Amino acid sequence: MIEILQNIEFTPFLLSFKLAGLTTLILFILCLPLAWYLSQTSSKAKPFLEAITALPIVLPPSVLGFYILYALSYNSPIGAFFKEFFGVDLVFNFTGLVVASCFYSLPFMVQPLQSGFESINKNMLEASYISGKSKLVTIFRVALPNIKPALITAVIVTFAHTVGEFGVVLMVGGSIPGETKVASVAIYEMVEIMDYSSAHIYSAIMVIMSFLVLLGVYTFSHKQKFSGFIK
Repeated sequence: MIEILQNIEFTPFLLSFKLAGLTTLILFILCLPLAWYLSQTSSKAKPFLEAITALPIVLPPSVLGFYILYALSYNSPIGAFFKEFFGVDLVFNFTGLVVASCFYSLPFMVQPLQSGFESINKNMLEASYISGKSKLVTIFRVALPNIKPALITAVIVTFAHTVGEFGVVLMVGGSIPGETKVASVAIYEMVEIMDYSSAHIYSAIMVIMSFLVLLGVYTFSHKQKFSGFIK
């Protein structure tokens, strides 16, 4: 067992954490205004936008991965534009993984933030506007401090979900060691070559990490509810 542990290559885990960290940061920046808009608007387009943002939850990863792969390839206007003007390839590299992960993990950032914003007492927001604060100041000074559980849940779940990606990252990034070979892809390849000992260790690390993430989310949530009850 000790010999197996010594031979374990941890680069796929580092790549997974790097991918998850960048994806979470980008999605937080992009989804914050989107979640705010969805929580405040009464537009007839709201159900349409909510359905669009929730699509990655119900779509098979192979379907989502195929369309992302096509959209980022040289055959599409997007891929051709980035290749011609910036010299950037968006498939089978880490950049493509980040783009694909942002699409795949989008609902896991948007939905908790939207629910958190919708739970805020409207009187607090109105009081902020009446006092002369702008929407931007209201979001950062009033809204965000009052949705800490939803905020932390969104960040942690998005990070954990991205770490566990498989189908989408395999289709868009392939399995290039040190570039796109994340932990989930490494486990798949170990099973293919029947290296079950290494696959067990990699899988166990993923299970433990996922459990600790969920335990942290639920523990924090219960503490927040208890402290709110005491107040």
